[in-house]
Parts: sequence; C-alpha cells; structure tokens
Amino acid sequence: MSTPTVYDVAERSGVSIATVSRVYRNPDSVRARTRERVLEAARELGYVPSGNARGLASRTTGVLGLCFPDYTDPDAEADGADVEDDDSAVMLYSDQIIHGMERAARRHGYALLIAAPLEGGSQSLVEQVAGRVDGFAVLARTVPTEDLEVISRRLPVVMLAGPREIDHLDHIEVANVDGERELARHLIRDHGLRRLVFVGGDRDSPDAEARFAGFREACREAGLPVPDEPAVRVLMMTQAEGARAAEALLDREGERPEAMLFANDQMAVGALHALEGRGVRVPGDMAVTGFDGIPLSRLVRPALTTVRQPMRRLGEEAVELLVQRLRDRTREPDSLMLPVSVVRRASCGCPPAPRA
Repeated sequence: MSTPTVYDVAERSGVSIATVSRVYRNPDSVRARTRERVLEAARELGYVPSGNARGLASRTTGVLGLCFPDYTDPDAEADGADVEDDDSAVMLYSDQIIHGMERAARRHGYALLIAAPLEGGSQSLVEQVAGRVDGFAVLARTVPTEDLEVISRRLPVVMLAGPREIDHLDHIEVANVDGERELARHLIRDHGLRRLVFVGGDRDSPDAEARFAGFREACREAGLPVPDEPAVRVLMMTQAEGARAAEALLDREGERPEAMLFANDQMAVGALHALEGRGVRVPGDMAVTGFDGIPLSRLVRPALTTVRQPMRRLGEEAVELLVQRLRDRTREPDSLMLPVSVVRRASCGCPPAPRA
C-alpha cells in the first residue's frame, strides 16, 4: 500500500492542497468545519503530515522517538542540590526512562528524539515526531488513541505504562498493583498499622490508579475499610502537591492516620518536609511511603520506604521492541510486565539496611 500524500487528503476532503497545508501549519486560518473535514480525511487515509515524509516512508532516519509529558519538579531539583552535590539525586521517573532508552538506542546505532506536549498539545506532538523517526515509544494517555492508530499504520509504536489500549501495538508496563499491595501488606502485617490512607493522582494516570487498586486489595485482605477513592487526589504528583496533601490529612477531622502511602516518591518526599514542619515524627508518629525508587528516595532523611520499579529497564525494553518491530513488522505484538520490589527503609519504621 502506497503512503498517502497531501494530494490524497485534498481529494478526499474536497479542498485544495493549500487548504490542507494551512490546516497543519496554521489551523486557526481555516474554518472549523473545513478543518475537521480535512483532519477526518487524514485519519481515514492514515496520512502523517511531515516535511520529512521521505524519511518516514523509507525508515532511514536512524532516530527513535519518545513522547513523554514534562515531569520536571523544581522542588526535586532544589533538594538534589542539597544532597552532596549528587546530580543523580534529581533524576526523576522520566529521566530514568530516557536514560535507559538512550543507552539501548546507542547500542543499536540509533539516536533518540524526545518530544513533550507544549502549547500545541498532543496533536502537534505527534506531527513533530512522527515524520522524523523510524519508530517511537509513547507514555500511556500522552497521545489520543485515535492519533496513535493513524501513526501506527506507518511506523512502529510501543506503549509505555498503563493498561493495553491498542491490541496490535507492543506494550510494556510494570507490576503497579502487585507492588503497592505488597507495600501496604508490609505496613499492616509487619508494623501493625491499621489507619492507612492513600494519596493518588489524577484519574487519567493509569499508574496511579493501578497503585490505588493494589492498596485497596491489601486493605480488603486485612479486613480494613476499603476506600472508593484516595484520601487525597492531586493533578500533578510533585513534592509541593505531596506537602499540601500531607497538610490536608493532618488538618482533617477525626482520628489521624498512622501511615500515608503516596502514589510516587516525589509526593512522599514533599510530605516528609511538611510533616517535619508540623512537628510530626516520621516514623514515630507517622509512617510515609512512596513508589518508583528514584535516587532521591534513599538520600532524604528519613530514607523513604518505597516500591522500586525498573525505570531504566523500561526504556531499554522499549528500544528493544522497536528494533525488533523494525526488523519484522509482521510478528505478533508483545506485552511485557516488568516486576517491582518493595524497598524497606526508615520512613516506615524499618531499621536501616547494613552498608555494603
């Protein structure tokens, strides 16, 4: 099947080639009804707008792409600067995945192009990446499913994290449910804690929702109340939001919780600062846990109990799947589940691990 062109889109939508071009270069200059007609024709045809279409058709760019939201956290950068000038301390979830992809891409002779949604949103993200790479990895919910369907007709796409939404795409996730369930079990069984609360993310965050599901399973097994919703939800899982969530839980009426479980390490670190400011001892008065295993989790005081996920391996496996798909576009799609592990540290009341 030949690659659809701007001429095909113009013919299908009944407009001029110039109008199709304006839809992608300056969409506000085209009437909304016409713009939608052109975009619908492009989706139906599988047209990918790009000034580098020949590279897309021949798969000869030598570049792999990563579509990832901007997860920068200014508070994490500030903390990292205070910890023995250790640059690795500020590496967050996305940084670790990027590092893994870069390492694997170099091994296979590819460069890596990273794109994050800016003002143009996810549609412009797809447009700027799709024509410049041989294949790309995309974090779940970063790009609308319908756009991924179009792009995946022309080049390999690997989905990172979240449930598998498109059956014919390769997919990698980590055992979020298992990890959070084991962490909550540890607090309940080994520390005898009964009043546990979970601080989650936005409902559109598949990882955060999976971790909340694991928390609920542990509560159900232990005969504890099973919440329908996290005690607090945040839109951005940053240190600042974690601190605000901890403050809100302390100020909430009723009996104070014995443990706060956060959907990621960044929020948990922010909570540690807030609790210290309020005179709440961790772990004496309150246990605190996170999820991810970013370097900062072991450097804060008290060191953070967390669930370590293989973030760099996630990036490396994404490249391996893309390379395999480029070699054989007909093979069956893979769906990988990477294991996680509970890391017990001082913030839940466990003794420090002996130095190696």
